[in-house]
Amino acid sequence: MITQTKEIQENLTPKHAHQILAEGNKRFMQNVKALRNLQEQVLDTRKGQYPFAVILSCIDSRVPVELVFDQGIGDVFSIRVAGNIINEDILGSMEYSCKVAGSKIVIVMGHTKCGAVTAACNNVEMGNITSLLQKIKPAIDILRPTLSSIENSVEKVTIQNIKESIKRVRSESSILSEMEQNGEIEIVGALYAVESGRVQFFES
Repeated sequence: MITQTKEIQENLTPKHAHQILAEGNKRFMQNVKALRNLQEQVLDTRKGQYPFAVILSCIDSRVPVELVFDQGIGDVFSIRVAGNIINEDILGSMEYSCKVAGSKIVIVMGHTKCGAVTAACNNVEMGNITSLLQKIKPAIDILRPTLSSIENSVEKVTIQNIKESIKRVRSESSILSEMEQNGEIEIVGALYAVESGRVQFFES
């Protein structure tokens, strides 16, 4: 597997970047890995990096982004925070990834059985966790009239939370919004199933 170079990155379209991630997840599900020399990639990237994607995901230990998408060293920027929520620092990281470092796609990926979403649905309050969970509450508020039991609510809120995070990316980052409008990047939602390893991409 070839290490990402500036030339490869510059010639990638957002659509192609999306396709690379989708194909990588298919390999992961089939337990087939692309052949790559990680030590060689360490050496190849020692003077610079040209990742083609930036992926915001949850900290959940069952969702290791590079493995889930079968990517190597220097391929993707990985941002991880409980509940894949948005704040200024995460937006700044995404802006750097795309505007400065040249990534072609922004993925906001939640997952099934999310502990952070479950905690938000259960109104957990504990130290700094409280303020983090507040960022998930808008998704709960939108769906509140349709929610029944907590077990049935978590998956619905997880998907809505992904959509709300993407809305915040577009509304709070003029840089990323403009790049998307100009066709320079895609901003895409995704849901990872911890039960199967499958990533489902969806329109946000």
